[in-house]
Amino acid sequence: MNPKFLIINCDDFGQSSPMNQAIMHLLEERKVSSATIMAPAPGFEEAAEWCKRRGQSNIGLHLTLTSEFKVLRWKSLTDHASLHDDRGYMHPTVEAFERNADTRAVLQELEAQYEKVIRYGFPITHADNHMGSLYGMATGRSHIPHVLRKCVKWGLPFRLFRKVHPADPLLSSIPGVERTVAKASALAGALGVTIPDYLLSHPFAVEEGETYESFKKMMIAKMYNLPDGIVETYIHPGVADPFTQSHIPHWEKRVWEYRLMLDDDFAYALKDAGVVLTDYRYLQEHGRVSRIRSAWALAWELLRK
Repeated sequence: MNPKFLIINCDDFGQSSPMNQAIMHLLEERKVSSATIMAPAPGFEEAAEWCKRRGQSNIGLHLTLTSEFKVLRWKSLTDHASLHDDRGYMHPTVEAFERNADTRAVLQELEAQYEKVIRYGFPITHADNHMGSLYGMATGRSHIPHVLRKCVKWGLPFRLFRKVHPADPLLSSIPGVERTVAKASALAGALGVTIPDYLLSHPFAVEEGETYESFKKMMIAKMYNLPDGIVETYIHPGVADPFTQSHIPHWEKRVWEYRLMLDDDFAYALKDAGVVLTDYRYLQEHGRVSRIRSAWALAWELLRK
């Protein structure tokens, strides 16, 4: 059996202490590949200090332009008015961000978040984006070309994907997603920014009738059906915390994701299915594509009607 290479990334590192507790535990136990840290969020200092003490070498940058919860809010680092809602916090929805954010202010904020993280002295291995706010999914206003140029400057891979897996219930349902992915991945390749082959998602919220056992069964089935190439999936693990369980929507799902990574059944499934946990350092070394071919592919996509 040929090995299947999987990156399991913990998003939202630094969002809050209950998130940090879960993510730090999973990183310590090497149950996940990596985590991406949120520079503007209230739990950032706790997470960053921990990474610095340990010399953690598998932490990425979770570029954050939205603040979605009513009881847990954060502001931009650069304090530009276009990045904030009428309460002075980052916009609560992707649509509000896309409609209101000034492009120059977005680029300044991305740079400020990068600079804040690197000041702590641990290496950054990759970048991704909180809530997909840079992808243009709500109104079509995409910042992907800008963020890819930032990744060129920073020398970082970025969370995009070359292909849409037909079994992915979220990504495959987006109208026109394959054409959009073809253009974005070709641009990444032409710029020399390394990206995964596939991104596998699952519903963020607890679905009607869903239980931990049904969620586990679904995730284990994915391990036996991974496509060839370097695949990424992401989780948002958190510990069971009375305040967040009462005030943060679908916190129960975060507890399930934390529990799943520690579940012996899931560990057995990874081994039995021939899945090798890897990270963005492996992707950076083995996931490069021809820049010339990517440039031709981009030109073709741009000329297509």
